Amino acid sequence: MCYNRRTWPTVVDLFSGCGTVTAGLKKRRFRVVAAVDIDRVACQTYRRNHKSTYLFQEDIRKIDPATIREKALGPRPLDMLVVCAPCQPFSNQNRYKNKGDSRKELILESVRFAKALQPRLIMFENVPGLAGKSFSGILEKLVAGLSALGYVCGSPTKINAADYGVPQRRHRCILLASRGQEPPTLPAATTPQGFRLTVAEALKGLRPLATGQADKNDLLHFSRNHNAIALQRLAHIPKNGGSRFSLPPHLELDCHKGKKGYPDVYGRMRWADVAPTLTTGCTDVTRGRFAHPEEDRAITLREAARLQTFPDQYAFAGNASEIATQIGNAVPMKLIETIAPVIRRIL
Repeated sequence: MCYNRRTWPTVVDLFSGCGTVTAGLKKRRFRVVAAVDIDRVACQTYRRNHKSTYLFQEDIRKIDPATIREKALGPRPLDMLVVCAPCQPFSNQNRYKNKGDSRKELILESVRFAKALQPRLIMFENVPGLAGKSFSGILEKLVAGLSALGYVCGSPTKINAADYGVPQRRHRCILLASRGQEPPTLPAATTPQGFRLTVAEALKGLRPLATGQADKNDLLHFSRNHNAIALQRLAHIPKNGGSRFSLPPHLELDCHKGKKGYPDVYGRMRWADVAPTLTTGCTDVTRGRFAHPEEDRAITLREAARLQTFPDQYAFAGNASEIATQIGNAVPMKLIETIAPVIRRIL
């Protein structure tokens, strides 16, 4: 097979975020010619890591797809359109999802891009909620719009990123649409239950830290400066997988007393297991099971990035909160790397 870069399949990455989908595809010899995202800081990170891709930092609703063809694609055919629309509207954790989150309509913008750019294949990545009953109307509109353009849509496939080389329990939904033929089938799990990459393997080699400490050789590996009450609570939570249910009564949060909900708050990760789903609050012990398995602190940005399969050399823009948001929102790079070869063979 010829691997001349000019022959690599061409891709446009919609809702590109900080660029993990682009990075995963590039590692598998795809040529990402253009990307679109509206987030200013995520776009800064994208530019630092993908200088050869034409990035449109704009509201996707205001972009004319013809501009992408003119500035980035030219006369070449487009092989694949990737659509990772904001997942918050479809997430079970979105308390406003039943009150009308306007972002849920953004995924339908892909139909307009498909009509103008005519990609051979379209890949949608989102949370499993996209395929749920609550959003059946959105999915039906999407499939109907693509079908009218001659695309055959596969069934939404729910997967766990932990089964594809990611050291994290992250459930996702993948939908493939192919022009005029059945779309390819996703590869079977490459890392079944007994062979999953663990937290211990992902964090191997990182310097131990106490609260408030930093690794001067790694700008992302620093511990939050936890307050005294948080440290007291962490000291009572058993190492390697403990939870807030071990807290003595005087250290329980008032809102948790006598309640079994939110079991992961102040919970520790387990060395020999995958991490829980990382969110934008992944370095805050009050936002989930984000405490270090052994040390009395939340995981660091570096540890979170490792669990999302970012390479250590990936360059981030923004402050700590903005970087945590980028990490929590990212599609795990390893997931894309694992899926990409099947798509590449079809193309």
